Amino acid sequence: MIPAKRLRYSAIVDRPPLVLPEKARVVIWPVVNVEVWDISRPMPRQALPPPTGIPHQPDVPNWGWHEYGMRVGFWRQKALLDELKIVPSLSINARVCLDYPRVARAARDAGWEFMGHSYDQRPVHTEPDQAGMIRQSVKVIREFTGKRPVGWMGPGLTETLDTPELLAGAGIRYIADWVIDDEPCTIRTRGGNLVTMPYSMELNDIAMMVVQHHPAREWETRCMDYFDRVYREGRQRAKVMAIAVHPYITGVPHRIKYLENVFRRLRKRKDVLFWTGERILDWYLGSRKR
Repeated sequence: MIPAKRLRYSAIVDRPPLVLPEKARVVIWPVVNVEVWDISRPMPRQALPPPTGIPHQPDVPNWGWHEYGMRVGFWRQKALLDELKIVPSLSINARVCLDYPRVARAARDAGWEFMGHSYDQRPVHTEPDQAGMIRQSVKVIREFTGKRPVGWMGPGLTETLDTPELLAGAGIRYIADWVIDDEPCTIRTRGGNLVTMPYSMELNDIAMMVVQHHPAREWETRCMDYFDRVYREGRQRAKVMAIAVHPYITGVPHRIKYLENVFRRLRKRKDVLFWTGERILDWYLGSRKR
């Protein structure tokens, strides 16, 4: 089923406004992405192109770029989130639970939501058995945390036309791959409805600093410009603002202060909530029943 068949067009101005508790205007949805980059395969991204322009394996420099994030950058980000008492969603390759149990355990023990992010980091289109990969991912996360994940995001937001059915069949209730709205929306699958969460490519550190090569300070400017607008609009209807970060990008010394600045500024606002994807899902479904 192509996306247009799953999703009924709905202009935001035609919907009843969503209302947050405590007279809040905006929900901040912080997402920390942790991944496994298998050294036996081409690296998912490159900070350092190969000298000859021809990729070679093993790609040690780009593997090491990511590895720094898991060894150091993650802990910088976690220290900030702990200090500000912000509980994010952890978009996690299930294999992180096996290859980096120290990272996964720290997130689990801090109460972070585990959101499925495939088994390891490669496009969903390249999976030889997509259904089996989804089942394996859910199983590993459930066994590690004691709870099934309710959310999912494909690596690089990748899906095939069959992915929504497979996710619904595996018990997933929301996805972050459809960057289509300021509010959660519902899409159809043959196994029931899925909720699409308002994820962000524009406030994602990969898109801004790795793909578009903006200076790190631009990330703070863009986040705050985005917030100022949805906060103003939030007086009439609640908005969700996703902020997505990766340990090997905003967890490095020359970028961490911009992440700190954004979260500290937003944390001071009395009518702004920090919620996980699961909590946003429960609120949205509850609001639709009223």
